[in-house]
Amino acid sequence: MGVPHISNRSGRQPERWSRRGVLAALGAVPAAVVLTGCSGSADASEGSSTPSARAAAKKAAIAVTPADGTTKADFSSPVRVTVTDGTLASVKVTGNDGSTLTGSLNDTKTEWTSARNPYSGTKYTVTATAEGGTPQTATFTTRSPGETFVGYFTPEANSTSGVGMPVSINFTHAVSDKAAVQKAITVTAEPAVEIVGHWFSDTRLDFRPETYWAPGTKITLGLRLKDVQGTDGVYGVQSKNVTFHIGREQISTVDLATKEMVVRRSGKTIATYPVSGGDSDHTTWSGIMVISERFKQTHMNSSTVGLGDEYDIPDVPHAQRLTTSGTFVHGNYWASTAVFGHENTSHGCVGLHDAKGANDPSVDGYKFYDSSMLGDVVIVKNSGEQTVEASNGLNGWNLSWADWKAGSAV
Repeated sequence: MGVPHISNRSGRQPERWSRRGVLAALGAVPAAVVLTGCSGSADASEGSSTPSARAAAKKAAIAVTPADGTTKADFSSPVRVTVTDGTLASVKVTGNDGSTLTGSLNDTKTEWTSARNPYSGTKYTVTATAEGGTPQTATFTTRSPGETFVGYFTPEANSTSGVGMPVSINFTHAVSDKAAVQKAITVTAEPAVEIVGHWFSDTRLDFRPETYWAPGTKITLGLRLKDVQGTDGVYGVQSKNVTFHIGREQISTVDLATKEMVVRRSGKTIATYPVSGGDSDHTTWSGIMVISERFKQTHMNSSTVGLGDEYDIPDVPHAQRLTTSGTFVHGNYWASTAVFGHENTSHGCVGLHDAKGANDPSVDGYKFYDSSMLGDVVIVKNSGEQTVEASNGLNGWNLSWADWKAGSAV
């Protein structure tokens, strides 16, 4: 190849080019074209890129369900956060009530799902960050339920009861999805023991162990009913823990054949009282009963228990309820002292000799009342009456363990 002629306008002698120099000059031309050539450079870069490099060049897009700005979001599904063209680094969901929703990522870190559903009537803020990106926020507000229910529980919070006290919950609305409601309620004990729920009706759920509670037991009731659908369109509102305690063991046995009540505490007899039970026309329920209410004095009227106008006593002393239907163990000041221990003359209650005004500590009615507490067990036998229904009061102990467990919905 010939060397191009180079003019010498300056008048200087022309430089001589060596063969090596010429070749070096010619060889530099293609390299300059590659570095500056637009199409050639772009094609080479595209061909050498990797899928991860291409993904990194795109901006990650984060989406939240319920969508940002929703004002009446459903609260029956979990919150979900997804990302495309990237992976999630962190997700935080907080409610205006101070609650938080925890959750977990899928294996590819492209989707986050809350561990539980959001609460109703709550505004949530979602803060999500993709790997290498900046935090992004979204807000939504869940709708309020149209109709609600609550569960009223026995015993009272922080109370101490006898060993026969079940945990009894009465709902303000009939429950059709019993399994969902029962799963939202926990009852645990220290020391630990198996505890099972039993539905007596659409509105009542009781919990108990196989045998009486151990003295000194601590019981914790966990209600997680908020937004649990008890029946179509009706949701629970409670989310709380409640504790109860079991005191000493006291079990009293009333034998209406001998007309005597023996009171035993921790297995030892502490008192024996002469009593009078129901007469032949108004026999006393037999079976295991639990003291569910206590009154130093109360008004008893026969019309309230379907007995017309047979009695109306405004100041019955030391009355302790055994059944919802009206059976009490109570003091009696209007009957002769000769009745107690010798005759059954009542309208179905168990009576002990007492004094009008309920202030005489020397009489049996006062003494028994003073030694008793809610949850104490009173067993009646030889009454001439059938065993009390387990649902008539807090008297589920009359069911075998197998029958009790058969009433559970879970």
